[in-house]
Amino acid sequence: MKIYKVGGCVRDMVLNKAPHDIDYLVVGGTVEEMIAKGFQQVGKDFPVFLHPITKEEYALARKELKNGDKHTDFEFEFSPDITLAEDMQRRDFTINALAQDVETGEIVDTVGGIKDLKQKIIRHVNSEHFGEDPLRVLRMCRFAAKLNFEVAPETMNIAKDMVDAGMLSHLTSERVWKEIEKALETQHFEKFIRVARDCGALKVILPEVDKLWDIPEKEQYHPEKNSGEHTMLVIRKGEHLNPKVKFALLLHDIGKIHTPQDILPAHHGHEIRGVSVIEKICQRLLVPNEYKKIAILGCQNHMKFRLLPQMKSGKKLDFLKNISANFKDEKQMNDIIEMCRCDMLGRAKNITTEEKEDFDEAVKLCHFIFDKVKNIRATDMPKFNDLPKGPQFSELYREFRIKQVFGK
Repeated sequence: MKIYKVGGCVRDMVLNKAPHDIDYLVVGGTVEEMIAKGFQQVGKDFPVFLHPITKEEYALARKELKNGDKHTDFEFEFSPDITLAEDMQRRDFTINALAQDVETGEIVDTVGGIKDLKQKIIRHVNSEHFGEDPLRVLRMCRFAAKLNFEVAPETMNIAKDMVDAGMLSHLTSERVWKEIEKALETQHFEKFIRVARDCGALKVILPEVDKLWDIPEKEQYHPEKNSGEHTMLVIRKGEHLNPKVKFALLLHDIGKIHTPQDILPAHHGHEIRGVSVIEKICQRLLVPNEYKKIAILGCQNHMKFRLLPQMKSGKKLDFLKNISANFKDEKQMNDIIEMCRCDMLGRAKNITTEEKEDFDEAVKLCHFIFDKVKNIRATDMPKFNDLPKGPQFSELYREFRIKQVFGK
């Protein structure tokens, strides 16, 4: 019986990155032997064992046999006769099919994974096995983003065939969202979208986003000429931001897909139209509310932000109240600010000094208003106890805030 570290932990070690989780593979072992050594078995159809001391997971070498359309529809064959090379054949990509002997430290590469790591290539291990699991198409897109690698042409061709065959329709909404969310956590989320579009998967999982490439932009403002390329430039500018903001960047212009033809490419009102589109996407993919909330706020407000200094005092206050959750959430306000900054910078032309100065002025004004209002209390209002309640009180409190902030 031999034990190996396998998969992503070995890949990360070769790339000089710290592994997150370590997976162990047992070759030549049986259920009985593992139990005799003190390992605790968990699961029946898929025997995994917990180490008696570390509680790390160990799995027996296995083969997989497809028995349905879903990505989870597999039967497993376990036998002490299954070799390491045979187990590696069931894995998705060569870069994830590396093993390290825990005794000797030797890296075992039976599929050319080391070479593909050096050449920064995502390549499938086994054509038949890869083509059986539709989830691997999205994993292909995600690993391209995670590692900033290119997809091998033959792997891309198999993915396209799988998409054309309708296989991605067998993936659940939960599974699709999980892959999107993991991709949002990477630095190169733009690459996930581009690779998904190249293989046709984007049209299946996010058809609304795919349509953005068909929407023209006014070349004076967007030399990239279409909303899809503008969105990619915006995402690239926000690659350092958190996943929720990147999701908002992806959908900030989604309302443009419903812009009436007689006003293209002006896109008047796309901020309002985008809200219903975002709601439908989030409902379909079961997107968590915290992602949905920022996406809607960003869609509604990204065109207004730079106009903040020109707004009347009441409008300024209302705008800040909206994006900062009634002046209680500075982080949310800063997320919206950064989203708007990426929208300004995300175009294939140089941003003028005047545009940058206007934006910086709006940012300063946001923080000025927020810092002022957060210290204002309703009880500070003259004759507070005698004031009427209900909607009339809200309006009086609003006017009081305006006078305290702007002196008007």
